Amino acid sequence: MRADRLVATLLFLQSRGRVTVSEVAAELEVSERTARRDLEALATAGIPVYSQRGRGGGWSLVGGARTDLTGLTAGEIRALFLVAGPSSAGPELRTALRKLVKALPATFRSEAEAASRARVTDGTDWSRSPVTAATPHLEALQRAVVDGTQIRLGYERPGRPAGERTVHPLGLASKAGVGYLVAGTAHGLRTFRLSRVTSVEATGEPVVRPEDFDLATTWRSLAARMEDRLLAATVRARAERSAEPLLQGLFGGRLRIGRPLASDWLEVEIDGPSPQIVAAQLAGLGGRVEILDPPEARARLAELAAELAALYGPDRAPADQEPEYQWDRGTGPDG
Repeated sequence: MRADRLVATLLFLQSRGRVTVSEVAAELEVSERTARRDLEALATAGIPVYSQRGRGGGWSLVGGARTDLTGLTAGEIRALFLVAGPSSAGPELRTALRKLVKALPATFRSEAEAASRARVTDGTDWSRSPVTAATPHLEALQRAVVDGTQIRLGYERPGRPAGERTVHPLGLASKAGVGYLVAGTAHGLRTFRLSRVTSVEATGEPVVRPEDFDLATTWRSLAARMEDRLLAATVRARAERSAEPLLQGLFGGRLRIGRPLASDWLEVEIDGPSPQIVAAQLAGLGGRVEILDPPEARARLAELAAELAALYGPDRAPADQEPEYQWDRGTGPDG
């Protein structure tokens, strides 16, 4: 867009003091004719820009004006480059940051460049698996949100076939490294996990926004509802004191440590989606944790214990060591 180009030209002028038409054309990747028209447009619009012909000439800001056109403070610039420095940014953002560096006053430039090299982001965990799933439709979703266009959204849930629905994209959110689309649907506001989106098709119809819609407020409300579902049940148990670090690693903020009990045991409470799910998560700790209530959590653990005993009991050999059926000589299908 020309407006973007004019601002970029002005920032380039500020950073360089004096520029030639060919330098502007190379910086903004446009023709020299376009670069000249843009410089003339700035002058016509009242910007203090003038040209000087001859050797050593070019275009300059009147009086060598050095106004900080970015409007950023030193602290804001440092924060921006720490969060989105070239080491972790995509190609478009890296290009934008390079241009911003050139536009900064000289006193800010070295600190911004240092901040851009001060942080690296590794998108894998310690098993080298991606921390977040790929979101191939992210660009299309971002465009739909910004343009305010309804979309036909292809979406799949675990254990269900993919379906398609028309939604009103209202914003994008990220929680614990997982991206979500916030959208209006026929059943009200909903969230859609980006990694489960299978297709995005713009309809051309405008988005209908709820009155006084605010993305941050809406997300907090939707997130609170999801968290309530994930913390719907509480399991009370007793655990060996030495198991406390393991429990903290498994449940984090869902674990509450109660009063100490006799013989180095602790009383604990654990929140989860259901008693059965919490019981299954505790199964790996064996006798180091005993569930006290509710009864359905104890019953689920007893079921798991019976299944494991049947599979791993002393009379059960591993599958690859069990005797295979052998055809008797002369009685097989070809005998």
